[in-house]
Amino acid sequence: MSMFCFQCQETVKNEGCTIAGVCGKKADTASLQDLLIYVLRGISIYGEKAKELGELEKKAGLFIAQSLFSTITNANFDNKRFIVQIKEGLKIRNELKEKYGDKIEGELHDSALWFSDDVDEFHKKAAEVGVLSQKNEDVRSLRELLIIGLKGVSAYADHAAMLGFEDEKIYAFIMEALVSTTKDLSVDEMVAMVMKCGEYAVNTMALLDKANTSTYGNPEITKVNLGVRNNPGILISGHDLKDMEELLKQTEGTGVDVYTHSEMLPANYYPVFKKYEHFVGNYGNAWWKQNTEFVTFNGPILMTTNCIIPVKDAYKDRIFTTGMAGYPGVKHFPDREDGKAKDFSEIIELAKKCDPPTEIETGEIIGGFAHNQVLVLADKIVDAVKSGAIKRFIVMAGCDGRQKGRSYYTEVAEQLPKDTIILTAGCAKYRYIKLNLGDIGGIPRVLDAGQCNDCYSLVVIALKLKEVFELDDINDLPISFDIAWYEQKAVAVLLALLHLGIKGIRLGPTLPAFLSPNVVKVLVENFNIKPIGTVQKDIEAMMAGK
Repeated sequence: MSMFCFQCQETVKNEGCTIAGVCGKKADTASLQDLLIYVLRGISIYGEKAKELGELEKKAGLFIAQSLFSTITNANFDNKRFIVQIKEGLKIRNELKEKYGDKIEGELHDSALWFSDDVDEFHKKAAEVGVLSQKNEDVRSLRELLIIGLKGVSAYADHAAMLGFEDEKIYAFIMEALVSTTKDLSVDEMVAMVMKCGEYAVNTMALLDKANTSTYGNPEITKVNLGVRNNPGILISGHDLKDMEELLKQTEGTGVDVYTHSEMLPANYYPVFKKYEHFVGNYGNAWWKQNTEFVTFNGPILMTTNCIIPVKDAYKDRIFTTGMAGYPGVKHFPDREDGKAKDFSEIIELAKKCDPPTEIETGEIIGGFAHNQVLVLADKIVDAVKSGAIKRFIVMAGCDGRQKGRSYYTEVAEQLPKDTIILTAGCAKYRYIKLNLGDIGGIPRVLDAGQCNDCYSLVVIALKLKEVFELDDINDLPISFDIAWYEQKAVAVLLALLHLGIKGIRLGPTLPAFLSPNVVKVLVENFNIKPIGTVQKDIEAMMAGK
């Protein structure tokens, strides 16, 4: 096989991509990603020795987080940038080695010692250190579950850092966890580290929530326009709200409208962004439809993070990346320097020369039900539960994807009893948020908290309801979890839910390929995780609290 990758839900035969990724990732790109993670282990072996993080260690911590983020599915396909990261990683590792080398006891893992400047050597070394280099299936499964969870934690840590919010403890844990994957640990020790990743997923999502709300205000109930205007436009996708802010400031007064796409939709809910009259709504659906929707948009597209898919010639000359996103042959806006904003003038000037977007739908959707807004409605919701008007909450958060089996989530939403409320966050919402499902006493039956990281809001809401109803166990609430996953941030969210003690989660459309039968058994026995089944049987079970 020329590569091996099984980190996303659509991996071939639910076993692994061995020739090229279903996502479009080539074998040489997968190779460089494997080597980058190997180098990050080496950085962590030395960085973990720091009792307090100085400037060098903070730099290493953010570098590790951003590098892990860059290996997430559909984030970066650009080999040149991975090579730069690997070389920078080796430089940081050597700086830490010089500082802490004499404090390392015992035999060092090879990743702390290996060095090369030759790209051909990069690929040779990657072949030795990829996922399958660990022959024990269960050890490999637990290590990869941890690394994949770390990728999600790292993505959220990067988003928070872009807004000036960092937590040294998060960086220190990421290093600790990476080092643990170089050691011969017992199954119990590896499971404990995975659960600790869930704890830090909660902490990191809380930090990002603080960063977003402190900077842009608490999301508000908002009607978002789905149609278009007659002005030229820029479409912004991904998750980075700092990029969103800078683009809105730079396009003000230019005659160019700004539309959100996919996971950027929740930007419409933040008060600070609402003051921009040229911020006019959302265009399109989940990430996997971009190859048609980017064509009809007509204007430039800015990808701030994942999820970018292989770029079509029809729009290749008007798509741009920034942050951890990247694609060969696509213009990339570099990171900020000296506190200055990114310069988006090139994309703005291009927009002025483009036709307005072609309208693909009309109407509006309602969102903005993050924890602060829902808690404002708490009395109304509690009364509806006590009166029986609301029988159950169904958490259907997570990711969308291409597989036909994901119609399951649309059908569940359509067939759920009318006395149920769907709580959602992430792009899974596109399977049902545009359906006319009505409301319960003025409360919409689909409450969208925001991006995938806003699953934290759903946790805060659940914990508040537990308090209000004076329950000892969160699992005694009338809440069921029917989660769709696709990539590594969803895995971090799943680990967060497990850390909080939530049991009985349905996960689909398939269980992750990186979970060995024995690891699945552990998750079933401890948390009652289960695969999705048929729509009707799952609805019946969830309504019965099973």
